[in-house]
Amino acid sequence: MTASIHPTIALLQNNSLAIVVQQEIERAILVGDYLPGAKLNEAALADKLGVSRGPIREAFRMLDEAGLVRTEKNRGVFVRNIPVDEALEIFDLRAAMDHWVGKRLAESITPEQLKELKTLVTGMEKAVKVQDAHQYHVLNLKFHDRMVEMTGNHKLTDTYRKLIKELSLFRRQNLTDSVLMATFLAEHQLIVQAIASGDAAAAGRAMVDHVMQSKQRTIDNAAVRAAPLQPGGH
Repeated sequence: MTASIHPTIALLQNNSLAIVVQQEIERAILVGDYLPGAKLNEAALADKLGVSRGPIREAFRMLDEAGLVRTEKNRGVFVRNIPVDEALEIFDLRAAMDHWVGKRLAESITPEQLKELKTLVTGMEKAVKVQDAHQYHVLNLKFHDRMVEMTGNHKLTDTYRKLIKELSLFRRQNLTDSVLMATFLAEHQLIVQAIASGDAAAAGRAMVDHVMQSKQRTIDNAAVRAAPLQPGGH
């Protein structure tokens, strides 16, 4: 006779599974497997991931709270399409956060941490040379995430990561152009140089300039998409 699972244990198992499912769906969204506006099919995902619908529904709830999906009554769950205005607000908030991060690291970064940032920039240089936008995107996210993490401020890190996940639904289009990748790279190099110099004001300014350049590119991209098609265009 098989002993029944204690309700508390069953709940913990289901919650743990939901977290794993949530992380996998989030990963797929962030790498572009599910584009903004795409509907997430509960049954299809349950079949694909080999789980029941319960963990899928709980994962959807967590993703909704994280701002990556939206749940519409009687319609289903959709990957969020971040409006331009909201993306620009995130850029402004990120600029304020990154200003503090740059100043903090200029004052406190260790030789080992500085070496790690330089290694990431070297990896981005290689990605630019071979025009590998995907690898550049991965290293770019890690570069900024590690800088925030290196400050040791856990609340800031949690808030930053939530904002970046939302913004990532918008930002990948900025990294598909080889010229823009090279421009981003040059900005990263300036950031590392300023931090290495110990000049807190310069480091904070370099971080803000980088974010504001990204914000402007987002505005420019949105304007191009919104522009009416010219006569004779395709």
